[in-house]
Amino acid sequence: MLNRKEFFAVVIISIVLGLIISLVKDVNIFLMTTLFVFIAIIANIIAKKIFSFYLDTDIEIKIWEIKQFGVKKHLHFKNFIQAGIFVPLIVKFISVGLINWMACLTFDASGKVYRAAKRHGIYSFSEVSEEEMGWIASAGIITNILLSIVAYLVGAEVLAKISMTYAFFNIIPAFDWDGAKIFFGNVTLWSFLAIISLMGLIATFAIV
Repeated sequence: MLNRKEFFAVVIISIVLGLIISLVKDVNIFLMTTLFVFIAIIANIIAKKIFSFYLDTDIEIKIWEIKQFGVKKHLHFKNFIQAGIFVPLIVKFISVGLINWMACLTFDASGKVYRAAKRHGIYSFSEVSEEEMGWIASAGIITNILLSIVAYLVGAEVLAKISMTYAFFNIIPAFDWDGAKIFFGNVTLWSFLAIISLMGLIATFAIV
């Protein structure tokens, strides 16, 4: 389901987030944290992949990149900056270890070759609409929320906190994150998921 490039992107981000969350106080804690991050990310991605399949859409997971800076399009870096790797480390340092930034991955979506003919007629466009992008992204957020609830019920409290935190940061409507895709696709859905994610985050930190 994941190609080699996507798999390595997930592994890299899992290690980075495992590092900043655990602060490598202990090797076993670091490995366990990295595993839980990996599980939360994989659950998110699998949900998106499944939902995109039923929309006759292909999605490709990638590390969040930044090229443009400022408002004007001509203001950009020479090469893409792997923000998904560096931003969590910078935020962790600036916040003196208080904030574990977890919005690190994005995805691109494209209609399958037969999408236009199957859904709209042979001469119709096959682009993925903003609403469909939003539904695909929301599948990942919803899955992380459900995973957090299940993890808490079975006693995996660390996984519950990590999964809910991952959902919360990715619902932020900025850059190319899931939150932005959901917001521009269906603002009502985004509002609902944002409230649930915030409430869930507060609950996990208050209870767990």
